[in-house]
Amino acid sequence: MEFDEYHLQRLFGHEAAESEDPERLKEYYFKSKLYKQVVNDLPLRIVVGHKGIGKSALFQVAIDEQSKSNKLTLLIKPNDVEGIGRDTSDFLGLISEWKSGVNEIIARKALESFGLLHEGWRQKLNQFGGVALNFLESTLRADEKVNLSESKKAVINSFLKDNKIYVYIDDLDRGWEGKEWDIKRISALLNAVRDISTENRGIFFRISLRSDVYFLSRTSDESTDKTEGSVIWYHWSNHEILALLVKRIESYFGRDVDEKDLLRKDQWELMKYLSPVIEERFMGKGHWNNAPMYRVLMSLIRKRPRDLVKLLTLAGREANNAEDEIIRTSHLESIFESYSQGRLQDTFNEYRSELPDIERLVLGMKPTKVERRASEGYVYSTDKLLKKISAIEEQGSFRWAKGSIATTKELAAFLYKINFLTARKEMNKGIDRQYFEENRYLSNKFVEFGYDWEVHPAYRWALQPDDPKKIFNELKLSAN
Repeated sequence: MEFDEYHLQRLFGHEAAESEDPERLKEYYFKSKLYKQVVNDLPLRIVVGHKGIGKSALFQVAIDEQSKSNKLTLLIKPNDVEGIGRDTSDFLGLISEWKSGVNEIIARKALESFGLLHEGWRQKLNQFGGVALNFLESTLRADEKVNLSESKKAVINSFLKDNKIYVYIDDLDRGWEGKEWDIKRISALLNAVRDISTENRGIFFRISLRSDVYFLSRTSDESTDKTEGSVIWYHWSNHEILALLVKRIESYFGRDVDEKDLLRKDQWELMKYLSPVIEERFMGKGHWNNAPMYRVLMSLIRKRPRDLVKLLTLAGREANNAEDEIIRTSHLESIFESYSQGRLQDTFNEYRSELPDIERLVLGMKPTKVERRASEGYVYSTDKLLKKISAIEEQGSFRWAKGSIATTKELAAFLYKINFLTARKEMNKGIDRQYFEENRYLSNKFVEFGYDWEVHPAYRWALQPDDPKKIFNELKLSAN
């Protein structure tokens, strides 16, 4: 193997789907069981998930597939909607502005895609009451005889036959600060697209939102309960992510694999596919010594494909520096601290809009000298966890971005919700780590269900950079 930057990106993929080579993305993209819940003819789907979970990649693949089926598909990005809702203080007026703005963007982008944008199109749109669907049907029927490529004619014919437009709105949380006005704009948008899709049965909206953005919008505006049935919580199991990695590696070598067949295999069987790229066993210390490499990888990621890409890309660079042809244990050990620091910073950036003082809370979870001497500090019973957080609160209370004071139990629930804490139970085959269930994301209540609590392994090196060897002796790997 070569692990220079070009081959690393071809092998493991780009961490941001919008920056990936579209052809390479289609080669390695792994359709989870949620794909069909998003790509269908339901009027509104709101895809909610943590940063790095793969929302943009899903949209890119869906747009490509529907375009090849001659469906009229449009992608709306943040710069397209930048000026909408900046000067309207009335919420109903804000919804109305979003409706007219989105209709106008749909009309403009559709005409641009066919090369039919002309002077006076806005005035004509207004003649149709600002309704993009009716305007486009009339305009495209009038332009049927225009000299267009066969592919564009096929899309127009499909649209005129079915009267369907698929609109993808992605990356709207760019620049999100969690302020009251940010929340109102997102809430108004959700209300507006719901109204548009209801009034125009041929427009199908797909919107991606970070989980923290949706949380603040959903809990701040009661009107968004009308869109709750359209929400798809996007998540992966570790087994799916391991199968995803296998498909990326196999497609890099030009080999086809069956996704369903991969999911049926045991994890030790999947590891065989990875052997040309990475050692099969972790030749390290403590609980990690001679452990299957897939258990090490799955223990260190937060059920987000992007985590795996970052981890293996960093290790691949170390292999390249050592002029090695395979990623080895030593390469992984040398990058654990930088990987951990990166995940900690990601967490601060992602959730500061919900809890502005998140850094003080998270860094306060670092073990004390007493806890370290007793080999404690990362695993807590419920009582010990609440005492730990109470001790951090003695330096000053925490306030949510909305202004209310956070209780100790609310802070514990928050740490669990953002994947800093996992629920933990020791089993004969290893540690069973449970993540926050998506259907409880909208609750800040701390619910005990028979597990202890543990700081996620991804953060250990950032919290304990001065004694990394001790981590291998204390941290047990996740079960299969």
